[in-house]
Amino acid sequence: MPTINERIKHAWNAFLGRDAPDELRADYGIGYGNRPDRRRALSGTERSIINAIYTRIAIDVASVSIKHIRLDENGRYSGDMNSGLNECLTVEANKDQTSRSFIQDAVQSMFEEGVVAIVPVSASSNPLYTTSYDIFALRTARIIAWFPDYVRVDLYNEILGRREERTLPKRMVAIVQNPFYDVMNEPNSTLQRLIRKLGLLDSVDEQSSSGKLDLIIQLPYVIKTEARRQEAEKRRKEIESQLSGTKYGIAYTDGTEHITQLNRSVENNLMKQIEFLTGMLYSQLGLTQEVFDGTADDKVMLNYMNRTIEPILAAFADEMKRKFLTKTARTQGQSIKYFNDPFKLVPANELAEIGDKYTRNAIMSSNEIRQIIGLKPSSDPDADALRNKNLNQSVEETKEIEKIDQEEEPRMKLA
Repeated sequence: MPTINERIKHAWNAFLGRDAPDELRADYGIGYGNRPDRRRALSGTERSIINAIYTRIAIDVASVSIKHIRLDENGRYSGDMNSGLNECLTVEANKDQTSRSFIQDAVQSMFEEGVVAIVPVSASSNPLYTTSYDIFALRTARIIAWFPDYVRVDLYNEILGRREERTLPKRMVAIVQNPFYDVMNEPNSTLQRLIRKLGLLDSVDEQSSSGKLDLIIQLPYVIKTEARRQEAEKRRKEIESQLSGTKYGIAYTDGTEHITQLNRSVENNLMKQIEFLTGMLYSQLGLTQEVFDGTADDKVMLNYMNRTIEPILAAFADEMKRKFLTKTARTQGQSIKYFNDPFKLVPANELAEIGDKYTRNAIMSSNEIRQIIGLKPSSDPDADALRNKNLNQSVEETKEIEKIDQEEEPRMKLA
């Protein structure tokens, strides 16, 4: 333990020190009031429902772990790779984003544009000249131009602190297309039609609350000549001046004049069309209202995970595996896969029964079950053994079986 003097000598607090003098102060680069690398959602009140859908799905996709792993000879998961790519996918994608926020950003960008580019911005070797390199940082980028072997992307430069355009080869950029492109991004898709209908509804609401009176004045004479038109226009301006120039907006009219007010609610079928398109969009994306308000049961959530989340995860994992792992690495057993926690949606009253079945059938050890619950591993060696704990063997029985096995082994060799 350090002494008190050593602690005082080496102590540092960000709020006690002062900035360096002007001549020694470093150039921090371009400064912004808002975070410059953050994705900006499209403006407009009609985007409120759409952004809620984007955010819900992106959060659920980011909650599933994507890892750079090693497979055994049978193609089964055997362990995580100790690589920079796995660090990007599980801990920190870049200096501004964790792995989870990076995946969420990539999914939301993919929904907005229909396709998103995942670009390595830091690697052990230059990806332009070699295919064998380890990735240390990843960024999402918007594709602005397509070429046969290259793409031009709008990418955030984390060194200069600004967005720049770069032309990069397709072989080093993971280009992930939205699996629901035909439903969400096509010009006449269900989602785009819903956005247009919501925009129309907002326009109608704006007009109805714009403060206009929408009055029709019926004058006691026929307006056919130019003189009558000028007289009618003069009368209209008089009433308008009375309404706008008085404290309470009160005007008077002649006893022979009639006034009809038109700013009453006009019935239209916009709301019915929006409800119909929203329901159709939910069904096409595998969504339900219960998923959004948190009341969905395990069957609904399983359907949502399989129909909505899994295709997006597979698109990201397959594309990164294809672009970031060479053919040699794949033949050596390296892969990129996603792992969903099956116990995340299990209620506490059912977890004990499930744990008993898993340990009894030697699928998981007791310590693995304890880790899921949030308990520390037990130091008992039996807690790591894959065997049925209900079939306990005494120490004497175990020693007797081992003795018999040792006696039978020489006989088997002679035979």
